[in-house]
Amino acid sequence: MELLRKRRIALSSLFFLSGLCFSSWASRIPDVQLKFSLSDGQLGTLLLGMPMGSLVALPLAGWSVHKFGSRAVLLISGLAYLFFLYLIGLSPSLLILGLVVVFFGMVGNILNIALNTHAIGIENEYKKNILASFHGLWSLAGFSGAGIGAASIYYGLVEAEHFLIVGFLGVMILIFSQKYILKEAAPSGGSGFVLKKPDDLLLRIGLVGFFGMMCEGCMFDWSGVYFRKVIEVDPNYVALGYVAFMGAMAGGRFVSDALTNKIGKVKMLRISGVLIGLGLVVAVIFPFVTTALIGFILVGLGTASVIPLSYSIAGRSTMYSPGIALAMVATISFFGFLLGPPLIGFIAEWFNLRVSFALIAVMGIVITILMTIRPAVFEIKEGQADI
Repeated sequence: MELLRKRRIALSSLFFLSGLCFSSWASRIPDVQLKFSLSDGQLGTLLLGMPMGSLVALPLAGWSVHKFGSRAVLLISGLAYLFFLYLIGLSPSLLILGLVVVFFGMVGNILNIALNTHAIGIENEYKKNILASFHGLWSLAGFSGAGIGAASIYYGLVEAEHFLIVGFLGVMILIFSQKYILKEAAPSGGSGFVLKKPDDLLLRIGLVGFFGMMCEGCMFDWSGVYFRKVIEVDPNYVALGYVAFMGAMAGGRFVSDALTNKIGKVKMLRISGVLIGLGLVVAVIFPFVTTALIGFILVGLGTASVIPLSYSIAGRSTMYSPGIALAMVATISFFGFLLGPPLIGFIAEWFNLRVSFALIAVMGIVITILMTIRPAVFEIKEGQADI
């Protein structure tokens, strides 16, 4: 049990590393825009490189984890993630920067699949839900990365110097962790070919992830805009909604596992969908600072469990190996992250932002519906009682 605890701590530190890399890049995006004199449209095109790289990497991620095991893939991709982060800071031209951002997205998603595959293995050994706590550390790293970024800007560090510091911290984490990240047994079943049609379980849970990621993406990109245009807060406080959402999502992930262990994954996802829908309805019907903050906190609590539990259920597929199953569900889910924010913009253009957020409220309720219709789909043959 002591070794298992050390393995959990080691993997937690790697989830933290992943979140730290992502948030470090995000914290310097305004500086990158200024450095290359990019218009908002040009910046949007540059930023599209990361999700596109992530999407392209998904089949490779599933195959590599299935072929070589999650330990080798997550250690190599973790080092590569730090390397490409540093290259972003060194990029001398917009063309090179664009290529590096694409590879940064690719390596980041390979790391993501490897981390979650290994986490599911540890979760199985614990015989209880612990996956959400790993994701909570990823979210916590987001705040840490933003803080390091703010300090780097304050002390006048250029991007390369900032990312070199993060790289040093990351290498220390990798050195510490590798001793306790054990090589798992080779997969005994499941296909190694990721481009097959998912079964009913993976398709259903993939759709749950799709709508969950759509809600997350919209809150990431549009919460500040909502507070500025709809709530009409002082310009100094437009980030309040984003902070409320992110704080609730991070905190929710640390308590999600304990609650899920009591009521089961299916019920937890039903509640999550209701919380997302209710929170956005409150923010839309009562567009005031206090009520909107309450609404965004509810949305954060609702989204906290969706992706961790979706991955946890997918990893128990009896038809595919965990790496392949995760890649399938992540692929379906990721389209929600890509489509959600632009959809909000289009609907806001045709109607208004409140109508857009009302639509996302419906997406939350759809999660509850998907987990309610034919719940027998989620009854894993291994007899997992917590599902």
